[in-house]
Amino acid sequence: MILPISNFNNKHNFQGNETEKKKLAYDKDTLLKNNFATRTRIGFDKFTNALTLYPAKGLKGDKNANFYEFLTMGTVPYIVGSLMLMSVFNSANKYFAPFARSKAGAIGRKMALGVLFYGLLKPITKTFVTQPVKWLTGIDTEVPYAKVNYELPDDISDTDITSIEYHKAYESKEFPRWDLFYKSEANGDTRNEYFDKVAKRIGLGENLNDSDQEVKPLIKKIAVKTDMAKTLSSYLWAATGVAYAFQSPWENYFNVATLKFWKFNKFKHSLKVLKDTAVDSAKEFWKGQKGAKGWEKHTGKIMFALAAASSVLGVINAVSVKKPSKSNNQDIIQKDRKSVVN
Repeated sequence: MILPISNFNNKHNFQGNETEKKKLAYDKDTLLKNNFATRTRIGFDKFTNALTLYPAKGLKGDKNANFYEFLTMGTVPYIVGSLMLMSVFNSANKYFAPFARSKAGAIGRKMALGVLFYGLLKPITKTFVTQPVKWLTGIDTEVPYAKVNYELPDDISDTDITSIEYHKAYESKEFPRWDLFYKSEANGDTRNEYFDKVAKRIGLGENLNDSDQEVKPLIKKIAVKTDMAKTLSSYLWAATGVAYAFQSPWENYFNVATLKFWKFNKFKHSLKVLKDTAVDSAKEFWKGQKGAKGWEKHTGKIMFALAAASSVLGVINAVSVKKPSKSNNQDIIQKDRKSVVN
């Protein structure tokens, strides 16, 4: 997202009038609320830029094109590839004999549904780890922020331009954006308010002299463990979604499925069948298909248990950090000694 900047020469403080300030979404790097509205806005902004602005900048060799824009454009081939994977197993069905067409169609539609479930569950199930960690520790490892980049002008008539990038405050584990979490004492806030809350939540106590210095190493460890856990568990949940999509009851829905909502009765009936099919498929996934014997009857249970265990154990591991020992100075310094020998 490219926005004009006014009053750039005033040390980027933007001390101009209110009209000038309102032209900018952000006048400095800003921590954002991690809620559905913010995530939706960020996702929409990044996707539209990945389709339009970023490819244009890259193709013309814009000197302001950067690695963030390159990575953001990766969502486009991901979606295009998913659609192609859905269609490749269904496009040729019309050339088959009727019996073969019905068999191929059933498998193709299940594969398409599996791709859909994989794409939905992979990002959604990351919250199975990140949200419990946030509740237990007060640390939101997914909290986003808007980064303001000051760019070089493309034309002599361009005075000042800026671009907005969306990152996560704990994106870098070595160099998190600690500065965004400090409060402004000029506004009457406590500078270490965030770190005080985290320290209390994870059991370091209250009224610490330097809560930020004591909490930061622990936050890093929690962020690393949380990222590892959410990645592992999200893939297992996505694989579980693919397995769920291949249950035989889904064929009942495919036979009546329609997106023609203007044909209200048929559309309403398809929604009812969808609900029943989803329940029946879940039962078959859990109990096993008819005729299944031995361990094959329990593959669904095993898959679900592995995914659930990865989330639960990941959360437990993430919040289990070794707290620094609280040593008493009197145990270290002996006041009656006149000298210290190293």
